[in-house]
Amino acid sequence: QVQLVESGGGLVQAGGSLRLSCAASERAISSYTMGWFRRAPGKEREFVATISWNGGTTYYADSVKGRFTISRDNAKNTVYLQMNSLKAEDTAVYYCNAKRVGSTSFDIYDWGQGTQVTVSS
Repeated sequence: QVQLVESGGGLVQAGGSLRLSCAASERAISSYTMGWFRRAPGKEREFVATISWNGGTTYYADSVKGRFTISRDNAKNTVYLQMNSLKAEDTAVYYCNAKRVGSTSFDIYDWGQGTQVTVSS
């Protein structure tokens, strides 16, 4: 059964915004650090942003810092990625995953299908 479902992607012009959601089922995410990752055409999956289990600490890749905001609502078992000032280089399939406190690997879930974000230049 699918445990993480990414949604909210779409086609947007450069400078526009999208809000991605990552909804968990069958397993609560409240005790996990959550992360967003992306895979662009011709590139490996890369880190985008993470948020600690209680939302108190966030980290961002330099490429998105100041433009993207990660947040979470543990009561809804959902993590969000607000993407502003989108650039063509943000075009990618976006994925979420989780890691345990004290671990370095976002490997709690199998990688899903992600959600496609396409930014036209």
